[in-house]
Amino acid sequence: MRHPVSEIQLTSTPQSVDIEQVQNVTELLMRRLRDAPEHIAFELRSPGSPLDAPWTGISTREFAEQVSNLAKGLIASGVQAGDTVIIMAPTQYLWAVVDHAALFAGAVVVPVYDTASDAQLGAIIADAEPSVAFTGTAELRDRIVEAAEGYGAPLTTEAVWILDPETRSLDALTELGAGVTDAELESRRLAAELGDVATIVYTSGTTGDPKGALITHRNLVGQVLNTAAAYSEVVQESGNTVLFLPLTHVLGRALQLICIANGMRVAHLSDPKEVVQALAILKPTFLVVVPRVLEKIEAAAEASAREKHVLPLWRAAHRTAVAWGQYLEDRDQDPSLTAPLGLRMKHALFERVFFGRLRSVMGSRINYLLSGAATLRPELPRFFRGIGVPVIEGYGLTETTAPLTGGRPGQLVAGSVGTPIPGNAVRIAENGEVLAHGVGVFAGYRNSAHDADAFVDGYFRTGDLGYLNSAGALTLTGRLKHVIVTSTGRTISPERWESAVEIHPLVAHAALVGTDRPYLTALVVVDVEATREWFRERGDALPHALDTKGVRPCVDGRLTSEISGAIETANAAASPSERVQAWRAVVIGEDRAPEFITPTMKLKRQALLQEAAPIISELYS
Repeated sequence: MRHPVSEIQLTSTPQSVDIEQVQNVTELLMRRLRDAPEHIAFELRSPGSPLDAPWTGISTREFAEQVSNLAKGLIASGVQAGDTVIIMAPTQYLWAVVDHAALFAGAVVVPVYDTASDAQLGAIIADAEPSVAFTGTAELRDRIVEAAEGYGAPLTTEAVWILDPETRSLDALTELGAGVTDAELESRRLAAELGDVATIVYTSGTTGDPKGALITHRNLVGQVLNTAAAYSEVVQESGNTVLFLPLTHVLGRALQLICIANGMRVAHLSDPKEVVQALAILKPTFLVVVPRVLEKIEAAAEASAREKHVLPLWRAAHRTAVAWGQYLEDRDQDPSLTAPLGLRMKHALFERVFFGRLRSVMGSRINYLLSGAATLRPELPRFFRGIGVPVIEGYGLTETTAPLTGGRPGQLVAGSVGTPIPGNAVRIAENGEVLAHGVGVFAGYRNSAHDADAFVDGYFRTGDLGYLNSAGALTLTGRLKHVIVTSTGRTISPERWESAVEIHPLVAHAALVGTDRPYLTALVVVDVEATREWFRERGDALPHALDTKGVRPCVDGRLTSEISGAIETANAAASPSERVQAWRAVVIGEDRAPEFITPTMKLKRQALLQEAAPIISELYS
């Protein structure tokens, strides 16, 4: 394996905003309150109402009042400055209220995925030692209390508040704070400084046990203000977004703070399956997605064309969109370029037949999409740009407080995750590892023993491999811990092969296998929902494996035949020593999906390989 050599080894972008005059992250809301109190900050759907029912506008003033009243309740309940407060709930408006209320009370917020296993939950509680917690439901409250008891943590039922409005739990907490004065609240709100910890975010654990990352007020303020400055074309007071990423994830949380600070309207969705329908109703101007969402939109368009018996026409349109996206990318570098007449004519035709309708499905107002959490195959952002919806590719981690780099409008290059966000720097180590430094880089892990291997020369070791071009733009090539070394001494980065297979609409994830083995094999995780629909369209009986629990092979000749084309294509693009000799389709049951798939839809590779060890052994027998 040979990685591209960086044209430069270090690149940085100076800060665009002086953050030293900002006391802490709560000032982002207070500044907005002073500037535009009646501006609509959120759109809220009544519990249980359909998506197309009227959404209620919540002004910045109304939001700030709810935050302040709930913060007073926390103070009255005994929460002290510096105490940790857990939030374990799906994405929703009240998540934002509780998050800010805890910060206003001087507390440190600890978000926890509501899909966390009992073992993960117990370990986080034992490490974070929360004084109170907020959960989405009574069932989650019972889980968190039981987990706390199992680890000897003093978190009682009375110290857990429930976001579900029917319980009136938050109303009771608000009433508790009736005796707390505005002066007391303001004193507590201003207690934290930029260098203090604002939140502890536990990593998703794709490569090991979760670790608590200490993210400071400086990290959040610096990233929010500098990112907004870098993307003034996107972050606008007249804009709006639909937030369906988990707010437990630092990217979702950072986006919410950017919107609050700049007046961009936010609507929350807890169920990602509602997103496509919601786009046509809420008509966002900007959307943050993970790559799998873009792949599903692309696959859904193809499935619709197949159903309407116009698949050959759609595939011609798809090729045209990709070519048009490439032309626009080239024109960014050379504004004098003109598209060939044939391409212009085909693009105009397919604009009327397909592209305009596809944008309409997405709400007709999206100016940009931001894709994070994993790399994109270059064809995908070119396709979306070709239909009129440019994709900004960005890169960041929990430890960099979300965005470390990002493409800029007018400088988008498919496959590149762009240049550093203002205030940040990227360096490439001799082994190709991406190193990070700057305003977004966290203060270290809660367990300082984890810091020993996390930093080098003051730079955070991301664990990702990549290179910089002459313009300082970063391209990622793989994960350092995912590198495979075969028993014959071959060193292979699996991501390129895996990405090629994951293009297939029936494939959710692919995992290359081969460490200490004589040749490569692979596990192909099928997309259960898409596969069920594929069999129904064919009028075929569904394989029993699709309804399995746990991780099971799906040995079905029809499915194997369908996916084998993707395997052959990926192998054809690889050198002979990097081709897969055997593979198996596997199904991950919904009952155990959180053990193998992160909330941002990334594969927990090591967990899958360990669970599927018997299947892998068969591939080498």
